[in-house]
Amino acid sequence: MPDLAKAIAPRSLPAAFGGGAVIGTLGGLIGLGGAEFRLPLLIGPFRFAALEAVVLNKAMSLVVVASALPFRATTIPLGDVLSHWPILVNLLAGSLAGAWLGAGWALRLRSERLYKVVAILLVLIAAVLYFGHGAATAQPLLTGAAQLVAGVIAGLGIGVVASLLGVAGGELLIPTLVLIFGADIKLAGSLSLAVSLPTMIVGFTRYSRDQSFAVLGRNLRLVLVMAAGSVLGTFIGGRLLGIVPDGVLIPALVAILLLSAVKVWRH
Repeated sequence: MPDLAKAIAPRSLPAAFGGGAVIGTLGGLIGLGGAEFRLPLLIGPFRFAALEAVVLNKAMSLVVVASALPFRATTIPLGDVLSHWPILVNLLAGSLAGAWLGAGWALRLRSERLYKVVAILLVLIAAVLYFGHGAATAQPLLTGAAQLVAGVIAGLGIGVVASLLGVAGGELLIPTLVLIFGADIKLAGSLSLAVSLPTMIVGFTRYSRDQSFAVLGRNLRLVLVMAAGSVLGTFIGGRLLGIVPDGVLIPALVAILLLSAVKVWRH
């Protein structure tokens, strides 16, 4: 892997676009932005420090999520998403606070600890992806006050994880929306994006107050090129959705995340 990374000039713009496209395709196949796969690429072959990689990942995730909502509007109209505003408000009540807290914790952690936190969270994402993807339920698990409290707590945890990894959090939000609120899986994908966008903006704002944010200005072209590749890949992945079976895809993506977690832990 290190030899290959040197051979492809990892921070070159073609490598950034190609890497973003591949990762976006993987994410598009399962309805995610691909940020959970992009982070290990930034830390590994692209050789960014942990906090720098998280900030860059957050910036690219914002672009991908913002473009994904219009992409999905032809199938799930924005009016249908906004009509479920009580769910959005419930989750955002926790996720916005979690995003601010998570970004603050990331800024205070020493690099070696942040690497380990990232590795553990990648394992968590792999577990949720494996056991939670494709979950379907006709009725919510909770109702009334219990559902309200569970939504806020879940949002808080998801906001923290999203800020620490620089991801949109869809791999955690979608199972939450399906299981706690009984949302249809397709609608859950769009609701997830609607929650993710303001949550990520809050985390991004928190990071912007730290000197580590300067990495974005130094690598702005790379960010824009990789984000463009990610958007293209997400579009392609969505079109391939009916071709690649979940029985093959999900275990392969889980294996990638677990391997990435090991490499990040040892970084």
